[in-house]
Amino acid sequence: MSATLESLDTEDQTLWRMTKRVMRFPTPSPPLVSPGGITLSDSEKAEAPADNLEAQFQPVTDPSVPAVIEIVEVALRSYLRIPANELTLNKLEDVQEAIRGLKVSKAPGPNGIPNRALKNLPQRAVTLLVLIFNAILPTHHFPTAWKHTRVISILKPGMDPALPSSYRPISLLDTIRKAFENILLSRILHEVNVRGLLRNEQFGYCPRYSTSLQQVRFVVRITRNFGG
Repeated sequence: MSATLESLDTEDQTLWRMTKRVMRFPTPSPPLVSPGGITLSDSEKAEAPADNLEAQFQPVTDPSVPAVIEIVEVALRSYLRIPANELTLNKLEDVQEAIRGLKVSKAPGPNGIPNRALKNLPQRAVTLLVLIFNAILPTHHFPTAWKHTRVISILKPGMDPALPSSYRPISLLDTIRKAFENILLSRILHEVNVRGLLRNEQFGYCPRYSTSLQQVRFVVRITRNFGG
């Protein structure tokens, strides 16, 4: 412990990170006021925000315009007629790079394995992950355990903590699942960019594109069309 304290430094932010960790105290969850009354137990508090979200969001009965659905189905049928490329399996370097890209500040999912633990795995353990990832691709089987998330509620700024509507849910995914999905996403984006499948107006989920850049582009187009 003494060695750890002596290594703290204000220049590399280690002192401030340690101070923040030590000064962090768990915030007690207050009772919630729901239509059925005041909730006190943890199970009731968990159900209150869920009921509130269920009342706000209903299943979509008409998913889209029929003409749009037809366009999508035609495109899918055309794509499925194209011969599939030979399956490219993951390499050890691919998984190691995906793990390096995980942020240690992110909370773990249901399995409780933090990203910091993945970053310290020995090569033998990473090799086992390579085998698991490569088994998913040809079998098209996504592990059932990865389909579950740990949902926590975060109080919105300035909102009444006693109301279920004052909280927004956050889903925490398993870290191993996120490593696999990062590899899959990089491959999908590569194919999308090579084939030119994205419109110029697409900014979401695109690297080096942001909402602020889209806003600037929008203003420039309006100014140009009005001759400003």
